[in-house]
Amino acid sequence: MKAMVLAAGRGERLRPLTDRIPKPLVALGGKTLIARHLEALSEAGFDQVVINLAWLGEQIEQSLGDGSRFGLSIAYSHEPPGALETAGGIIQALPLLGDKPFLMISGDVLCAYPLARLRSRPLKTQGHLVMVANPEHHRHGDFAIDADQRLVHGPSTLTFSGIAVLDPALFAGLAPGRRALRPVFERAIASGQLTGEHYRGLWSDIGTPERLTEAERLLGN
Repeated sequence: MKAMVLAAGRGERLRPLTDRIPKPLVALGGKTLIARHLEALSEAGFDQVVINLAWLGEQIEQSLGDGSRFGLSIAYSHEPPGALETAGGIIQALPLLGDKPFLMISGDVLCAYPLARLRSRPLKTQGHLVMVANPEHHRHGDFAIDADQRLVHGPSTLTFSGIAVLDPALFAGLAPGRRALRPVFERAIASGQLTGEHYRGLWSDIGTPERLTEAERLLGN
C-alpha cells in the first residue's frame, strides 16, 4: 500500500510562522511534522509515499529529497499556486498512487495512531476514516459511526483526524481541479461507502500557534 501525505496547504492560521516555511516543516519537539509522519510510515512498513506540494513546496522537497534517509521512496505531486484543496490534490496525484487503496494523512496533525493497523486492514468500502473526539475548536464534529462502523449523520459526532485509507474509486468521475474533500465524503456516506473507527490516543491538529504550543506540552517539551 502506498501513502499520501497532504502538504500543499498555505497554513494561514499559523502565520507569520508559515510566511517563511511551509506548515509541514514546522518543528515540534525538535522534529518537523512531516519528518514525524515519514518516520511513522517507515516504521509501519510503508515504502512508497506521495507528497503534494504548493506553498513553499520547494523547501519540503529540498528537506526530504528522495526519502531514502527515511527508508522510503518519495514522489512529489506539484500543484499550481493556491493549491487544489484536499480532494483536488488527491485527484491530481492518482496517477502516482495507482489503482489500489492508499493511506492518506494530513501533514499538519500530530498523531500516535498505529499506521500498520491500516496497512493490514482489508478495505471493504470506498474509504475508512480514523475519527477522534471533538476538540474544543471543532465541538460539533463531522460524522457519527453506527453499529456497523458505517459513517452516518447523527448526534454522537466525532471529528475526522486527517488519517484514512481511501480507494481511488471514491474519486471516480470527478474532474481534475480545485475540489474540497467533504462533499466527496458526503457522496460516499449517502451510498454507505465509508466506515470509521474511534481513535482515543494522542492526536492534535496543529492549526494555530496556540495548538502548536499545546502539542509541545503534550509531547513534554
